[in-house]
Amino acid sequence: MTTDVLADHPEGTLLHTMGHRRTIRFDEETGHVLLEFEAKASQCHSGNIVQGGFVTGWIDSAMAHAIIAKTGGTLIPLSLDIKIAFYAAAHPGIVRAEGWIERLGKRTAFVEGQLTDVDGTIIAKGMSTVRLVPAPDQRP
Repeated sequence: MTTDVLADHPEGTLLHTMGHRRTIRFDEETGHVLLEFEAKASQCHSGNIVQGGFVTGWIDSAMAHAIIAKTGGTLIPLSLDIKIAFYAAAHPGIVRAEGWIERLGKRTAFVEGQLTDVDGTIIAKGMSTVRLVPAPDQRP
């Protein structure tokens, strides 16, 4: 699925707080997603640089959505570890978080992701090992 419709998340929801603007790609077949977020000045520290936790959160969100896309929402990914490498500073404006699956098992998955600016400059890359648990309505 590809969409150019801006997201309208209710205030107080996680995706609203994170600044999610739209989902550009949500491929159920491959588990590849591309999400767009708005980095805000309120998320910055010295020098108008977005705090690394937000960068990590955007990549983590994309990696989680990759699992959700591939499994049709039947499995919830729980992070066992996350490694983020920062290549450049993120500044206020639009950023894009991409996530994909490297290996999907029955109970564990390995996912990767990256954050870029709108020009495609890589800001950070990440990888995570996740435990897969049935979604609440999928439990036996």
